[in-house]
This record gives sequence, C-alpha cells and structure tokens, in this order.
Amino acid sequence: MYFYSERVEYINRQRLITNERLLQNTVTRSLSDDISQHQDSLGMMLANLSSAIQVASGGDITDAHVETPELRALLENFVSSSGDLAYATLLNTDAKGISAGRISPDAFLQRELERAFAAAQENRSYTGQALVIGSGKSQKTVILVSTPVTVDGHFLGMVGAVEDLQFLIRRLQEINRGGLTPYVVDSQGRLVAGGSENYATGQDMTNLELVRNFVDQGSKTQFVAATREFLATINGAQIQMLGSYSPVSSLDWAVVVQKPRAEAYSGVFEMEHTARLLAFIAVLLSILISIVAARLITNPLDVLTNFSHAIARGDFSQRVKLKSRSEIGELAATFNTMSEELEHFILDLKRAATENRELFMSSIQMLAGAVDEKDPYTRGHSDRVTKYSVMIAREMGLEESFIETLQISAQLHDVGKIGIEDRILKKPGALTPEEFEIMKTHTTKGAHILRGVKQLADMLPGIELHHESLDGRGYPHGLKDEAIPLLPRIIGVADTFDALTTNRPYQKAHDVEQALRIIHSLAGKRLDPVPVAALNTLYERGDIRIQKRAAVATVTTAAVESAEISLPSDPPLSAEVATPATLASLT
Repeated sequence: MYFYSERVEYINRQRLITNERLLQNTVTRSLSDDISQHQDSLGMMLANLSSAIQVASGGDITDAHVETPELRALLENFVSSSGDLAYATLLNTDAKGISAGRISPDAFLQRELERAFAAAQENRSYTGQALVIGSGKSQKTVILVSTPVTVDGHFLGMVGAVEDLQFLIRRLQEINRGGLTPYVVDSQGRLVAGGSENYATGQDMTNLELVRNFVDQGSKTQFVAATREFLATINGAQIQMLGSYSPVSSLDWAVVVQKPRAEAYSGVFEMEHTARLLAFIAVLLSILISIVAARLITNPLDVLTNFSHAIARGDFSQRVKLKSRSEIGELAATFNTMSEELEHFILDLKRAATENRELFMSSIQMLAGAVDEKDPYTRGHSDRVTKYSVMIAREMGLEESFIETLQISAQLHDVGKIGIEDRILKKPGALTPEEFEIMKTHTTKGAHILRGVKQLADMLPGIELHHESLDGRGYPHGLKDEAIPLLPRIIGVADTFDALTTNRPYQKAHDVEQALRIIHSLAGKRLDPVPVAALNTLYERGDIRIQKRAAVATVTTAAVESAEISLPSDPPLSAEVATPATLASLT
C-alpha cells in the first residue's frame, strides 16, 4: 500500500505540474495570437488607406496636392476609426505632408518617423520600438507602424500610424490579477509593456534567463513556445521561478509570464503532504480508507486535466465544477476565471475580425460605385454583375470560399476605368482605333491598381481577364480555352448578360429571352458553356427578373465598350452600327 501510494503521488504530481505549465503556455499563446491579430488588422487598415490615397490623389501627392481636403479627410477618418490609433501622418517624397491625431510627436517619435520614411523609400513596411510619450496621467506607451505608398512600383510617399498599446497593457494587468506576472519584450530583450508597476518600458530584461534564452535563439523562436524553470533575483534573493514565453512572429516580440515555483506548484506540495498522510493512515487503518482517499484526490485532478485539455483544444466555454476549499479548488476557481477571460478575448477577436471585414467590403463597394458613377450608362453595372456572378456560381455548386472571392472580383472588375480619361470614356461619338486601344487597357489598369493589396491577390484574374475569349480573340493577353481561369469566365457571362439587358448608347435593352439567345450563340466560342447553362437555368426557374429600364438621355460612345461583347480584333463599335443583328454576327 505504501509503494502504491508513492506511485499515485508521483502520477498526480506530474499531472499538476503539466496543468500549471499548460496554463502558462495557453495564456502566452492566446495573448501572442491577440497581438498578431491586432497588428494584422492595423496592417490591413494601412493598406486600405494607402489604396484610398492612391485613388483620391490620382497618384499625385506632391507639395501642391498632398494637403488637399480629400486626403486630410481620409487621414482624419482613419485616426477616428479606432480608439487605439493616436496619430497618423502622410508624407510625400520630400518628407512633407499632413497629420492627424490626439498627440504631437516628440523628439523620440520624430526619429522613429525618420527611420520609417527611410524604410518606405526602400519599399519596406516598418514597425518601430515601443516608446513612452507624455507624462503623468497623459503618459502613453506607443509604437509606430508605417507602409509605403506606391503606384506601379513608383514610390509616392509614406503613410504611418502611431498605435496606443493601452489595449495590451490592460490585457497584461488582467493576467497579473490572475496570479501570473506577465510582460512583453522585443527581440533585444527590452520591455515593450508590463502588467506590473515594477517594470518600465524600454527596461533591459535580459537579466532573466527566460528572456535571455528568447534573445539568444533569435529567429529560431519564431514559431516555438517554451516553458521552463529558472532562477531570478528578486529584492536581492535568488528565487526559483516557473515561466513561459510565446513569440509574436510578426513583430519579433515575445509574451512572457512567470510565477514563483513555490506558488506555481503549491497544489503539488499540498497534494504530496495529503497523499503521504492518507497513505500512512491507509496502511495503519484499512485498505478501504486508502482507496477512498486516493479517489478523493485523483477525481478532482482528472477533472482539472480534462478541463486543461479542453482549453488546449481551444474550447474556452468549459468550466470546472469542483466544490472544494483546498488548493485544488482554488486552482479550479483560477482555471474558471482564466477560461472566462480567454472566452471574452476570443469573442472580442471575432468581433474585431467581423468589423474589419465589413469595413473592407464597404471600401470595395465604395470604390466600385465611384467607377460606375463616371458613366450614366454603367451606373449600377458592378452591383448587377456581382449579383449575377454569385447566382451563377451557386447554381454551378461552387464552394463558398470561391464565391466570396468571385463576389469581390466582380464588384471590382471595371475598377480600371477610373484610370481612363474622361475625354475617351465620355466621348460623344465613335472611338478611333487608338482611343479604343486605350479603352481596352482598363483591365490591366485595374489589376495594377489593386496588385499592391495582398488580400486581393486571388481576385486579380477576374479583374484583368474578364474580357478574354475562349477562341483567343479577347484581351489583354489573347488567352484561349483552359488558359482562362474559371473566375473571369463566370464574370464574363454575367457582364455580357447585363450589357445586353440594359440601355446602352448603341442599343436599347434587349428582353431577357433575346439576350439569352445571343449569349447561347456565343457559348463555346467566346463564353464558357457551363456558366451560360447555369444562367439559363436561373432564368427558367424564375430567379432572374429584369424590369424594363428607361433609356438614358445623354449618350457616350465610350460606354459601348462596357457592352463587354465586341471582339478585340473588331473596330470600336459606334452607336449607329451596334444593332441586335450586329451583336448576333459576332458569334
């Protein structure tokens, strides 16, 4: 019985140690993911701001244009969009520009701005060091994040944002109240932020073995978390500690938590004392008492272990149901508190991701609407093409991830027309061959405009290739058959359908049956037969209904190009020759 109790004690001790290490590892990993998500969101916001500046400025932010009301409004709206943004600035190639925010750069922040501008000149994004600005109650810990503003690889300037790290400090303080001492360090071991007043931003933390290990490992720690025991000097005394760190790969930071080993393993020590006492009593009194005592110890530990595994799997909704006033009960209560906090953090992350996506989609719809507004004959065209494309894709049974990409690509398929001069786009008369060639460049212009936004990389084929033709007579590259991706094939069918069923300068809107007959005649030659068949099924089922639209009074010959059906080898169509018979002959 004595050796049996010794074995049980050893197993339970290992479980408690594993649980404590797993708790620390989960806390650091959760906060590390939170920081990465926060920085990714800020990077996406900066990329969107850079794209909006390119469009609003027309690619010109020189001294004469950088201070326009439109650019200043964009910068002010950007700062006001998040409570974590304290300052933002837009600089041109001469390092001159505009700024907005709740703070004024001091000498230290000014040096960071200079480093960021130098990085932007090399076409690099920049994330600076943590700085403390202000004093007293107005003191803030901030970092600078910047990204270059370019058009077709040409450097126009830099947009930078100063992020207030108060959100991170609040998280660290909450963890500190849970019994752990947390802090965040950079790649050189300097303190970024701490959850205790004992630490100051910029303080060298490499005197701690755990931090020194992170610094020595360098880039090797990018995806590796570590939990270990180490010695730390606190108030002149050497104290054995248990700590854990998780790298924040996008920032070369590490989230560190630590706790005195005696406190971390207090449940272990209590369990050892209780187990030995119960074992001694069991040997002296009865086997029955020893079995009951062992179960009283192991059952709560099994509950804690199962709960720890649930947390490790990412299920933060679980709660430990233990009614105990012992250290194990306190540990269970601590686990419940930590799990509840983690669950709130995850919900906040999901909410932030949803808000970022809604902002992203609103920006896309705003950009597409700006293009459609340039021409009265294409007003609402992008929205209709998007609706038809999504309906066709769903009828084809395609995956929702593909449909989401298709929706954004269709919404932006004509964004390149924002770069076509109004004298061509709104020309009252037939386009010359030279002007028509310029008009055809809207596909490549659209791809160039959006290529700098990495989140839109999968959408570029639909924007650049929606005028390609199966027979190789399309543009801009003359691709044939399977060389044309599915994305532009679907958009091409939806685009042609909308062109035939809306009033254009060369024709009145066809009814749906006429339009479908023309589209069927183009299937297998210009258009993909599969999405054509899906479009026809949608109409026969009654999912597509089109009201007769009134003709637009002002006619622009450039809008003919929006009909999406003239072959690239044909001369530009004029309003006089674009009859239904002419359209049918294009097959």
